[in-house]
Amino acid sequence: MVAAAGYRAVAMDLRGYGASDKTPRGYDPYTAAADVSGVIRSLGASDAVVVGHGWGGFIGWSAAVLAPRQVRALAAVSAPHPLLLTRSGQRKAVTRTAWFQLPILPERRLLAHDGIHIERLLRAWAAPGGGFPDAEASRRYRAALQVWPAPHCALEYHRWFARSRFRPDGRKFSAQLRTPVAVPVLQLHGAQDPAISPTATTPPDLVAAPLRHEVITPAGHFPHEEAPDLFNTLLVDWLRSFAA
Repeated sequence: MVAAAGYRAVAMDLRGYGASDKTPRGYDPYTAAADVSGVIRSLGASDAVVVGHGWGGFIGWSAAVLAPRQVRALAAVSAPHPLLLTRSGQRKAVTRTAWFQLPILPERRLLAHDGIHIERLLRAWAAPGGGFPDAEASRRYRAALQVWPAPHCALEYHRWFARSRFRPDGRKFSAQLRTPVAVPVLQLHGAQDPAISPTATTPPDLVAAPLRHEVITPAGHFPHEEAPDLFNTLLVDWLRSFAA
């Protein structure tokens, strides 16, 4: 729908996912922000509106500060500002992924029994009683994470976030992210998200441009999958509002 509305839409696989390289390292927000910046420039553009869900939203927030010249605007889906993730309202998100910090075992669990645990995670984080994931979506997600070392790469993002809090690079990142985002921001959450609180609003001192917050009532952690028509309508409306 974004492309149909007249925009150039490009879907990027983050490092470690899908068809992107699965490197042994580089799952910190500095490298991820540089990846986003590099992809934008490789497409012949000087900047772009970055739309990211979950960890992609975390990276979008990071890129808006660490690579500001390449980010024209940011839509963060199910992704509060990174500095809010350590606050009390979002501790359940950290608790739910605490087991990701264990070595080897989480990777084995994601791969076991044809990746059935991946489907269980999707269902647990989606709105109760919804249709996501259906059989085809489950097959695609499971297949994508069956390609080794994709499970390890995906977990490394979470591991960096947890472990860096006790290291200089993590403290440096937190200090840099206190710089206000200087471009328009759309925060979009599912009202029934069990992982991220939809009530988490970004303090005005962290965004120095128009900030819009939308909540999709029938959706959980995956509003773009659970309520795609409503999600796309809100996204295109926001794109048109600041483009005008």
